[in-house]
Amino acid sequence: MAFITANWNPLGEAFYRKTELYEMCWTLRDGLRDSLVAAAPYGGPIGRNIITPPVAVLSVSVTCLSVFQWKSGPVVQLGWTVSDELLCVQEDGSVLIYDLFGSFKRHFSMGQEVVQSQVLEAKVFHSPYGTGIAIVTGSSRFTLATNIDDLKLRRLPEVPGLQGKPSCWVVLTQDRQTKVLLSNGPELYILDNTSCTAVCPPGLSPQAGSIVHMSVSFSYKYLALFTDTGHLWTGASLYLQDKLSEVDTKKTTTPKQMVWCRRPKSQQPSVVLMWDRLLMVTGDPCVLVGELDGVRIISSVYQELLQEVPLVCQDIFKIASMAPGALLLEAHREYEKSSQKADEYLREIKEQSMLGEAVRQCVEAASHEYDTSTQKSLLRAASFGKCFLTDFNPDVFVSTCRELRVLNAVRESSVGMPLTHTQFKQMTLQVLIDRLVYRQFYQLAIEICHYLKIPDYQGVSRVLKHWASCKQKDLSDESIARAVCVKVGDSPGVSYSHIAAKAYECGRTELAIKLLDFEARAGEQVPLLLKMKRSQLALSKAVESGDTDLVYTVVTYLKNEMNRGDFFMTLRNQPVALSLYRQFCKLQEQDTLKDLYNQDDDHHELANYYVTASYREKRLDTRLSLLQSAVDEYNKAKNEFAAKATEDEMRLLRFQRKLDDEKGAGLLGLSLQATMEALLALGLHKQAEQLYRDFRVPDKRYWWLKLKSLAEKEEWEELEKFSRSKKSPIGYLAFIEVCMKCNNKYEAKKYVSKVTPEQKVKAHLAISDLEGAADAAIERRNDSEMGAVLSRCTTQDGSGPVKPKRPHSVAQKECNKK
Repeated sequence: MAFITANWNPLGEAFYRKTELYEMCWTLRDGLRDSLVAAAPYGGPIGRNIITPPVAVLSVSVTCLSVFQWKSGPVVQLGWTVSDELLCVQEDGSVLIYDLFGSFKRHFSMGQEVVQSQVLEAKVFHSPYGTGIAIVTGSSRFTLATNIDDLKLRRLPEVPGLQGKPSCWVVLTQDRQTKVLLSNGPELYILDNTSCTAVCPPGLSPQAGSIVHMSVSFSYKYLALFTDTGHLWTGASLYLQDKLSEVDTKKTTTPKQMVWCRRPKSQQPSVVLMWDRLLMVTGDPCVLVGELDGVRIISSVYQELLQEVPLVCQDIFKIASMAPGALLLEAHREYEKSSQKADEYLREIKEQSMLGEAVRQCVEAASHEYDTSTQKSLLRAASFGKCFLTDFNPDVFVSTCRELRVLNAVRESSVGMPLTHTQFKQMTLQVLIDRLVYRQFYQLAIEICHYLKIPDYQGVSRVLKHWASCKQKDLSDESIARAVCVKVGDSPGVSYSHIAAKAYECGRTELAIKLLDFEARAGEQVPLLLKMKRSQLALSKAVESGDTDLVYTVVTYLKNEMNRGDFFMTLRNQPVALSLYRQFCKLQEQDTLKDLYNQDDDHHELANYYVTASYREKRLDTRLSLLQSAVDEYNKAKNEFAAKATEDEMRLLRFQRKLDDEKGAGLLGLSLQATMEALLALGLHKQAEQLYRDFRVPDKRYWWLKLKSLAEKEEWEELEKFSRSKKSPIGYLAFIEVCMKCNNKYEAKKYVSKVTPEQKVKAHLAISDLEGAADAAIERRNDSEMGAVLSRCTTQDGSGPVKPKRPHSVAQKECNKK
């Protein structure tokens, strides 16, 4: 225990410890002097830009990830995004973004007005919206962007009396609002979107002087202000209402850096200040990186972690501690020595009913320790203690052991991610996997996914997708495609189209096409193929998918991108696509449909187009012209029937127009049958007769039309003359039925004698002549006809058969014989 607490230093009511993380193996000629250095939180990478010559270096722990020559303008500030991308802010307001391996990603500008006034200072910060950038220009104006991935620049109000840049300033994120706190001599202002408000920190001594340095905590909840007289004020950043402390440091020179060192839920306010030769350590200049639960100290030789000792660790390892966890740890040590004192310590814990608490303390303390031997001692003590508990839930113990194995793996110098357990729980496992993937530690990421049993679509598949996207560039397309297919296979959640898109972005178009062959979803293949200008292949894939919407999407794209001739030639090679496009044109683009038929010399479909188009025309001459074009095309297609039918339609139209002009009949556009019906209704029998002869209307159809027309008009004499004009092709039963529909039984009886013997019974029944029907049925000796007659022989109320007269009795006897 004494060894563990040897590097503990008391401050107020808390203890602070400094843990050496790595020995830095980078070679720096002048250390970190005259350099811009930016380190990402949560054990993230380090970016360094030397003023002369301009070279940027990215490194994590002892491993140099990339070195690249800086060829752009002067850099004002470096910073890191939440996805470990390096931001380089230049004097002209341009922001260049690089990945961990020095590859340029993209750039954007902080506004055109910045180009003239230049950037004096810039700060990169993280907010609930993402990674943000704030700058102050030579015109003493602040410009803010809260999320560089969705860039929306905000120019903040002017600051009264500000000339150039302020003495010091920080960015605050409060209540989902981003503000700037700045000092201009003795004045302190808060800038938001609409106003500039002067504020005064409560309790700051009048003799404190002007604020020359300020620092906000990792969570943005606390603020530290340093004055030119050496006073350090700390308090809550929200509206600067609550004061935590004020200390006279006796140092009147402005510190190089000032960073909060405070673990979550701690009541101990602590700030680390660094001057040229003064910090808690001595030596070359270093860089302080604020973390969630401490401060990372980066020098040219070492990288260390300064943090407040967690309370549970204090309880266990303090000298003469009687905490349950301390007693359990001591009991286990005695047990390993085979000493009976182990039983005494266990009894003491059990008498206080604190064995469960002792196990919990040992497990929690192990999670906060960086040294693996200390972790093992605490976990073995916890395992020893839980053997004496009957209702112990092992979930926390098991999860802590698993998490520590993962943390120890990523803390290795070859990986270089010095995460604490507190940081790990805050950043989540998914983010840790992402960070390993960004650094191309694919094997380690996959092993962690398997070890922690993460579902494939959340773990291994995501890793493989990124691995495939970053596959070596010096291999052939065929080799890379084969390697990706073998490694990725059918892993759930992996999209080959995403991998192919990355290949296309790198200029490997053929590789992208080979990778797309492994993509099972055509909906993912086609958009990328269109983007790569492989329209023919995109159309083939869309047709093979059977998805009509996808085919329409490709066809629409091709129509907009190609000239008309090439477009039609492309469709000719894809009959399915051509058919679908024709269907579309029939509904939306009739003129295009005509061009398609002309292109293909499809005379039959072109004739059909002209016929259809004629029905949309109101002027007769235009309609006849279209029909004549249809006749010509039908003749070219050798469709004599269609050509003759179209010619008949033209004759009918001319006949209708003539009658419309002469009689005002309103016949234009009616069909042949409707025209004859209209003529008969108007009494124009001669004209109807003419149509009947000219168009060779079947006799049966014409007789039915004229029969119905005369009956409806009750022209019974004309109807009788018509029936005698020649033998009826539809028989005379039809005359009887039509007359009865018109409720004229008298006229109907006239035609009973003219019907054929087979229809005699039906004719008599139609006019309700039961006796005549019975005589006809007896005469023909037909069973079904006799049955039909008998079924009609009922009383009015349907209660039974009427009293038959002689003919009926004969019919009944004939039926009984049968």
